[in-house]
Amino acid sequence: MNPTAPNHPVHGHVTFLGAGPGDPGLLTLRAVEALAAADVLIADPQVLDVVRTHARAHVDMPAQTVTDEASKTADVPVLRDTANLVMTAARSGKRVVRAVLGDPGLDGDAAGEMLACAAEGITFEVVPGVATAVGVPAYAGVPLRDGKGADVRFVDARTASATCWSEVGASEVTAVVSTTLDSVVSAAGELVSAGRGPDTPMTVTVAGTTTRQRTWTATLGSVAQVLKAAKVLPSADGAQPVIAVVGERSAAEQRDRLSWFESKPLFGWNVLVPRTKEQSASLSDQLRSYGAVPSEVPTIAVEPPRTPQQMERAVKGLVTGRYEWIAFTSVNAVKAVREKFEEYGLDARAFAGIKVAAVGEQTAKSLIEFGVKPDLVPSGEQSAAGLLEDWPPYDPVFDPIDRVFLPRADIATETLVAGLIDLGWEVDDVTAYRTVRASPPPAETREAIKGGGFDAVLFTSSSTVRNLVGIAGKPHNVTVIACIGPATAKTAEEHGLRVDVLSPEPSVLKLAEALAEFGAARRDAALEAGDPVTRPSERRPGSRRRARS
Repeated sequence: MNPTAPNHPVHGHVTFLGAGPGDPGLLTLRAVEALAAADVLIADPQVLDVVRTHARAHVDMPAQTVTDEASKTADVPVLRDTANLVMTAARSGKRVVRAVLGDPGLDGDAAGEMLACAAEGITFEVVPGVATAVGVPAYAGVPLRDGKGADVRFVDARTASATCWSEVGASEVTAVVSTTLDSVVSAAGELVSAGRGPDTPMTVTVAGTTTRQRTWTATLGSVAQVLKAAKVLPSADGAQPVIAVVGERSAAEQRDRLSWFESKPLFGWNVLVPRTKEQSASLSDQLRSYGAVPSEVPTIAVEPPRTPQQMERAVKGLVTGRYEWIAFTSVNAVKAVREKFEEYGLDARAFAGIKVAAVGEQTAKSLIEFGVKPDLVPSGEQSAAGLLEDWPPYDPVFDPIDRVFLPRADIATETLVAGLIDLGWEVDDVTAYRTVRASPPPAETREAIKGGGFDAVLFTSSSTVRNLVGIAGKPHNVTVIACIGPATAKTAEEHGLRVDVLSPEPSVLKLAEALAEFGAARRDAALEAGDPVTRPSERRPGSRRRARS
């Protein structure tokens, strides 16, 4: 026995973390740091998808069960015996992250778990999050206080006493009521019974801070009729959580000007991106900034070249000084060269003395992650043509070597090769990888494509059109078709598709921008005509009864 060993058990550490009301972007920097260091992750089901993205690949997530009663009354699973899961993991010396919806300070269960940790001497910390009752009104465009500093009262309708309703109803405070869709009308009735006027403004928001968010403006007396007219009452989704804001200063009448989130040009649109997650990272981020929900569906798969000898000779030539330049035209080309380097025990230092070109920002980012800063990235159009615009002609005085290594796909066009030759360079055009048609997506994705479940699809090349139709079928005619250029649009039309949006430049980011402008014009036209703002997929046959609430 080690005489210096402590005579008490070694405990781990627990981080009680607020994951916010639903938008993944509302996680704090401290929350992301804690998740990255966690050995064990225990999360409320409503925020599991939000937090596990930032956890380590093999983080332990203990099985969490639900009670029969909870599974009948909630629209999402409710944790059972979470305290034991937390304590068991902490007793074994693990770093535990306990993630809750909203803020831990407003979560009664989290408070009990903190007390249990304190009783056993387990160290813990609290990482605050955006409280649901504060974050949701902000996303709904409903400020809780005006310039006069009105009082605000937060009410949980599930536990509010008759005294609480009487106090809030008899006052003029702005009330933020946490309730459910099937109970919001009764909550309004409690306030009216306690003395609030039936004409008091009220907003009701479901799925707050997510792209499923929807807000209705009413009064305490009209909320039942407003929700019924919107066809959400009675509803199978009655247990869906709701944040209602009540009060003369709730700014309900100003929502047309303050509703910044729901008025995004592609708010709630399901947009199909026929590319891999790696290829479409920046494009998907841009679509999210417009309020869309991007779904990446790979249409091609990348495989090694059938005969690797050419690639092997080129990489050896790179090391022995055969080339003045190496030009990367895709992220896949960077990956192929990097894998060959690793096979030979090489790293980024092998690029010393060689000029490196990248066709665009994503390819440049991939090189930087490899440890290589490109010398040339197009200043204008991010394409082979744009790269040639900035590529210097061969000069025998300043360029000791006249050869360029061009690793690329087997189906790449000859634009760059021909342009470099015109500039006086010799080109080793090497097949670094092959592109083949990807496997079909899951059946539900194929059905959504053919049945009109997607609001738009972005085609970034003719091959994405051919391959998507080949592996998943033709998009429904209500789906907005957006193409990156005339050649891609022509291919789409040849496959019987109506092209609605054409990018002004051959850039994926400009394509997303053009789709956003299309969505904004469509929204403005509906508002001007006095029609409800709907997504394209809600116009397909039978969609009215399936429209989101």
